[in-house]
Amino acid sequence: MSEPGGQPGESRPPFLPEVQIEGPGPQRRWTVLVRLILLIPHFIVLYAVGIAAAVVAVLGWFAALFTARLPTWIADFLVLYVGYRTRVGAYLTLLVDSYPQFLTTSIGYPVRVDIRPGRLNRAAVFFRLILVIPAAVVAAVLAHGWTVLAFFLWLAVLITGRTPQPVFGASAAFVRYELRVQSYWYLLTDSYPKRLFGDGGSAAEGARAQGTRPLTLSTGARVLLIAFIVLGVLGLLATGLSSALHEPAPEYYQYYEYEIAPSV
Repeated sequence: MSEPGGQPGESRPPFLPEVQIEGPGPQRRWTVLVRLILLIPHFIVLYAVGIAAAVVAVLGWFAALFTARLPTWIADFLVLYVGYRTRVGAYLTLLVDSYPQFLTTSIGYPVRVDIRPGRLNRAAVFFRLILVIPAAVVAAVLAHGWTVLAFFLWLAVLITGRTPQPVFGASAAFVRYELRVQSYWYLLTDSYPKRLFGDGGSAAEGARAQGTRPLTLSTGARVLLIAFIVLGVLGLLATGLSSALHEPAPEYYQYYEYEIAPSV
């Protein structure tokens, strides 16, 4: 059976989750100054709801393995959680100045998430933990790179009173990719996370772009996004190297086991 608007025998590909963020507007400097403090209640709620989402996702995995789709109540809850997490992420990354509501959102809120759960491939569900690893690594690199530059991004917004267009584009690309990774991980879509560098279009179109749907990045935004990736990789490598250098040598454990431990 064909999908509406398609050719006979043709099925539509899984929907790729989208986020619509209105173009960069004025930011109140006092909210920029204390942004992390303002978000503390949301971090607490996200932690608690995230635990519930993990439990529900396990139930959803078993259900999807047999029925090839998430039960409606599980899908609705996970969409609610992922959407809430995305709105908090947009506020954290200085994409919007409007304070996010808890869990739900008003119609006029400048961050709108579009996730459409549907039929799933059972094999992809079974191997989801393995399949998501490359995308999760990219998301972790982006998050680390954004954190490395966070002070300078925060300072730019604090001084100018608005998010510069390149910062908006690069941060929006990061937030959108994170949304797609989370949606894939929680079985809300079979569409693998992609289009990190936007939906195409020229650099001139990117400089004039308003909003993120479609997401068209300017040259400056693409350069900044590459900086996120490079700094994220270097930062993670440095963290791993530092941990390895501070790891006690095997002979220390041997010395403790055979020389110190017996005397205790």
